[in-house]
Amino acid sequence: MKAFAIRSGFGFENLGLVERPDPVPGPGQVVLRVRAASLNYRDLLVAKGLYNPKLAMPRALGSDAAGEVEAVGPGVTKWKPGDRAIGCFFQNWSEGPITDAAARSALGGERDGVFAERVLLEESGLVPMPASLTFEQAATLPCAAVTAWHALERAKCGPGHTVLVQGTGGVSLFALQIARSLGATVLATSGHDDKLARARDLGAADGTNYRTNPDWDKWARERAGGRGVDIVIEVGGAGTLERTAKAIRTGGFVALIGVLAGGATFNPIQLMMKSATLQGIFVGSAAHFEAMNAHIVKHRIEPVVDRVFPFVDSLEAMKHLESGTHFGKVVISMA
Repeated sequence: MKAFAIRSGFGFENLGLVERPDPVPGPGQVVLRVRAASLNYRDLLVAKGLYNPKLAMPRALGSDAAGEVEAVGPGVTKWKPGDRAIGCFFQNWSEGPITDAAARSALGGERDGVFAERVLLEESGLVPMPASLTFEQAATLPCAAVTAWHALERAKCGPGHTVLVQGTGGVSLFALQIARSLGATVLATSGHDDKLARARDLGAADGTNYRTNPDWDKWARERAGGRGVDIVIEVGGAGTLERTAKAIRTGGFVALIGVLAGGATFNPIQLMMKSATLQGIFVGSAAHFEAMNAHIVKHRIEPVVDRVFPFVDSLEAMKHLESGTHFGKVVISMA
């Protein structure tokens, strides 16, 4: 079978399709025939050596894939060949709080990833695929959607809340859609006016361009009645946390998810004086995933797919993600 992998060193020049033996399931394992996979910013960091400089190579990239169960190992009772399923980001996090062991079971990091024609997964490391979604749509869910769901669940998002989402990548758009379905008002920031217009089409109440309006924290506070927003989906990291701390209301909730804005110093005194919660969110468990899928089906949420690349053009998909021009999720099709 073919896999898209880091071959012998970090950097895009060392990425490419490689031949590997077809996986054989052992006890408690499942082989998923991948039909579609999606990219995350994490994949760029892994490929460039910025995620784990000591990563063993060769290493297949990717954490998000949907497909059909092709074979099951001894003792597997939950799955049978032909079942449509989605792999979980963490293979060993079924429910409850995250543990060190669960954190080490992420696909596309310490374990081989899913950018391959077939992938070996744990029986508990898959969830049923919603019948309402295509393989391409379902492949967008494991990292970005589960992260957004987990964040909003921890924040107890609901009617009357105002949620600020940063940018229009996968996590932020899923947070927008899910928050709206929970009855919240959503504000959005972006560096592109056309993307803000599309965010409004998805249900954002208002948006501002952080390039032309660098004081977006003041804007957010004003749009939230002057007291500040209830929840911030923080994907910028240290580079945006200072303004996030100004935008959040007293007692508000900041879900710390990404590092897109780069490194910077951050003084936490404003969060402290507001008694705000700063909560790290590292994707979520299989239980989060299944609860989210039920919500997606109930509220007819459709994942936003920016563009679908054929498997042979996986490197071009990586470059497209790196360009930052995407709106929503970048997907690879194995068809």
